[in-house]
Parts: sequence; structure tokens; C-alpha cells
Amino acid sequence: MIDILPIRTQPTTASRLASVDFDHLEFGKAFSDHMFAVDFVNGEWQEAQIVPYGDMVVSPANSALHYGQAIFEGMKAYHQHDGGVALFRPLDNWARLNSSAERMCMPTIPEELFMNGLRELLKLDAAWVPSAPGASLYIRPFMFATDGFIGVRPSEKYRFMIFTCPVGLYFNKPLRVRFEQKYVRSAEGGAGYAKNAGNYGAAMYPTKLAQNEGYNQLIWTDASQHQYVEESGTMNAIFVIDGKVVTPALSTSILDGVTRRSVLQLARDMGLTVEERKLGSREVMDALAAGKLEEAFGVGTAATIAPIATIGYEGHDYDLPVTGPQAFSKRVTAALDAIRTGEGADVHNWMVRI
Repeated sequence: MIDILPIRTQPTTASRLASVDFDHLEFGKAFSDHMFAVDFVNGEWQEAQIVPYGDMVVSPANSALHYGQAIFEGMKAYHQHDGGVALFRPLDNWARLNSSAERMCMPTIPEELFMNGLRELLKLDAAWVPSAPGASLYIRPFMFATDGFIGVRPSEKYRFMIFTCPVGLYFNKPLRVRFEQKYVRSAEGGAGYAKNAGNYGAAMYPTKLAQNEGYNQLIWTDASQHQYVEESGTMNAIFVIDGKVVTPALSTSILDGVTRRSVLQLARDMGLTVEERKLGSREVMDALAAGKLEEAFGVGTAATIAPIATIGYEGHDYDLPVTGPQAFSKRVTAALDAIRTGEGADVHNWMVRI
């Protein structure tokens, strides 16, 4: 195997850091100075490098553009109360990226390559990690096919990259959502559990229709009956019903969210009953009518915890109860914030210092 480490680094000569307004960050619009890149050629990972962030040249026949071999991850680094920088559960993202790679017939990435590339990139761009409450450095690892070939087969060459961007809150107010009971995000046996680009592209049209109706996101339902909850937009969906934390069980059509795992673990730590099971849209609406649906929210890396204020169902909108300071979503948000900034006890060893 080619010696892929140490990483060859080319620092930028023209940092853009001073041009960023860290008090008014828009999600996904300001990109840090550097990016990590490594190619997979002839069955081996080649020399890794960190270079200034910039455009790439690809062939018009690039097979990722034509046949969709492209996957990604979303993760975050946080400014610590002692001035350092730490990653939240990076090995979980590494494992999920490799799970996506296997599903899409792509090479897996060695842990050492992933973690060393991440560490060196963040050390170089540590000044880009925002320190304001609610802000973080969003990290986008991704891989795509690089063959210049028109033919339906797995590519023989790939590129793995990481870039970062400072971000604020993804949503700044509770969400209006509705159940989607016509279009399908993913079917059982498909690639819904993988973070491949095609999943997101296919979801854009029905999401746009919902947004035209005044909703922020959809609650996706199963492909066969359109009755069982799957995800909420690009997030996992969680409900608090009669004091229990309820979420759809994982399947091949539901993403194994790192934030989802964390929220469920913290719920158990708080002594709450957690149920991972099939959850019907009718059950959710019946619980709301009976006064037993206490909360509903989406969870994901970008949004962390996104409370739901209104649910649309069969042509009607239903408002959820206004939550108080002791609501589970608020308590778990505070607990996650404390762990991620180093102000709370990290009993599960989720944080990795850079």
C-alpha cells in the first residue's frame, strides 16, 4: 500500500478569515481556508494533501455526475470553554461513511486516514471555529467517483475530501411540517440508510411543494402504505408521547443519525422510557387529539434539535402544545450543548480533542 501519511500541506497565502462576519453566519455559505483531499487509484489510496479551498477540475464524463456515486457526512467541531477545539463523535461519522461507501460500491476509508486528515485540517483552520453560543464549525467529508467513463459500472477511481464552514443555527424558529403521503424518500431495501447524494436530490421536489404550501419540511412515511413515520426532512423524527420518547426503529430506509443516537442515550440517562418502533401517522395524530403528544422535533447534525410547532395531516393543520423550560427537547439540547463545549461531563466519551 502507498504510504499515505504524513499529509502534504500547502497553507494558503491569502486567508479569507477576516472577511467573515461571525456575528451573522448563514449556514453553508462561508468556507474555511483549506480542504483535505486524497485520491483512490489502482486499488490504493494515494498521497494525502491539504490545499487552499478552491474549485476542482473534473471530466464532463465524470461518472459521479452521470451515475450518482457520491456520498457525504455531516459533523461538527466545537469551541471549548478552555479555548480548545473538540469534535463530536467523529468515529461514528467515519463508520457511517464507510457503511455508505459499501452500499454505493465505493472503497472504504481507513480510520487513520480519516482521523489524521480531519485533525490536521482543523489544526490549520482552528481560528475558523466560532465561539458564539449555538455556533460551530460544520465539517463535510465526502467521496465521489472520478472515472471519466460513460458506462453503468462502479468507478475505478475516487476522491475523498473534507472541507469545513463556520455556521450558526440551521433553524431559528419552530417548524411547520406535514406528513408526506404521496411521494417517497426511500423504500425498504433501498439506499435510504446511506448518505448518498441521490437521496437528497430525489427529496427536493416534494419538499419544494410543501414549502410552497407554507411548510418548512416534510415528515416522510413508508413507501408501501404511507402510514408509518420515517424521517422529518433531512432529520430523524422524535416524539414525546405520554411521557415516553418514541422514534421510528432503524431500517434500510432510515438514516442512523449520530444526533439521534445521542438524544436517545441522554433520554435513557435521564431515566425516560425510550421506544424505537414502528410509529404510525394516525397514532401521532390520535395522541395529539388526546392531549398525549407532548413534543415533536427533528434531530440532526445541522439542526441539532428542531422543535415542531405545527403538523399538517390530510389537509388540516394541527398545532402542538407550547413547551416549557422542562420539556425534554430543551433539557436534551442544554445537555448536548454542555457536553460539546466541554462545560458538562462527557460520561460517554463522545468528544475528541484536536
